[in-house]
Amino acid sequence: MHPVDLATLTERIPNRKAKEIYELICRQTTVSKTELLEQSGMTVSTLTRLLDELTGQGLILESGFGASTGGRRPILYEKNPHYAYIFGLEISRTRSKLVLVDLEMNMKDARHWLMTADMTPDALIRQIAEEAEHMLAANGLDKSMMLGIGIGAVGPVDRLSGAILEPSYFPAQGWRNVEICRMLSERLGLPAMLDNGANTAILGESWAQRAKSFKHLLYVHAGIGIRSSMISEGKLIYGAVDMEGAVGQMIIQTDGIVHRDAGGNYGALESYASLYAIEKAARSALKQGRSTLLAHAIDDPEQLTYNHVLEALKKNDPLVVEILTEAATYFGIGLANLLNILHPEKVILGGPLIAGNELFFQTATQVAIRKTYYYPAYQVVFSKGQLGEEALAIGAAVMVMNQLVKQ
Repeated sequence: MHPVDLATLTERIPNRKAKEIYELICRQTTVSKTELLEQSGMTVSTLTRLLDELTGQGLILESGFGASTGGRRPILYEKNPHYAYIFGLEISRTRSKLVLVDLEMNMKDARHWLMTADMTPDALIRQIAEEAEHMLAANGLDKSMMLGIGIGAVGPVDRLSGAILEPSYFPAQGWRNVEICRMLSERLGLPAMLDNGANTAILGESWAQRAKSFKHLLYVHAGIGIRSSMISEGKLIYGAVDMEGAVGQMIIQTDGIVHRDAGGNYGALESYASLYAIEKAARSALKQGRSTLLAHAIDDPEQLTYNHVLEALKKNDPLVVEILTEAATYFGIGLANLLNILHPEKVILGGPLIAGNELFFQTATQVAIRKTYYYPAYQVVFSKGQLGEEALAIGAAVMVMNQLVKQ
């Protein structure tokens, strides 16, 4: 089966003005014709014709009547979430996840895989294709009802050619220059799109919070490495190269250490505030004979993982609290540097270091606020986001959905 052209998505709504109206309706739960007239600046006759076209295609629905302002009650319109469905795929270092969603990003099905040493690109793609077919059958859907598959992957990626380039820390071999879009499109017979996971995560979170209209939104993912992305005026910010992991190379101590295996800058942020940094500090403390509950959890310090650290944190182990507080403080310094340069309205923090670790989140955000230059005149909102661990995969689906309104 040959790859499917993305143009098939953008051509579903051929009329430019119809795309504008559909996008306005998508941003709101329900909206009346009067409100659409005010928001679009179109004439009554043009808007009426476009609404009839979109309704006829099944893209939008009439969803009842609004409150009367003296005359007839206005018809309300909403997006039809069942017009089509999308696969969203996350490919990360520790696990990959496939979700099936409707156009309201309601999850219909999901499956995840651990990224073991056996999970080569061919092995993962084969399992994804098999699971996608199973999801369609289980939910009574066929390929004609699918828009495509969006992929949010560990960078660096070439989103235009649809290839994963040279990611670090994959347990399996073969994850270099993987033409993931072509391979999945051929297997599934669907259009495929790729971006780095930080970008798809912020797309997902921005979609979930679309009613709040934050113009400048920053996302930072803290895990094995540190990844970031930003939306300004509703648009993703792209540089000359894929910037996903660059924030982790921010220098916060010029004569400091360097992250294991990855090379990069001495004294870089991810050398002090990452899963690796925390595990390294805990192993070092165990070898020194420090008093800690971790000593009862494992026999060999080299076997220690971040999950051991989290278990000890639940019991308020003093050493673990000390290690996490120090890592979070460094992370907060990095956040402050980003705030002083970018000045986002809202910062969403995600990843393993944030999920289930309130100490890390609170410490990092408090340090960041104290070191932000224009505070308190400049007020920033910190959040763990609404989508949690689903953000990357759902955001990948949002990326595909956005093609409907692409001009």
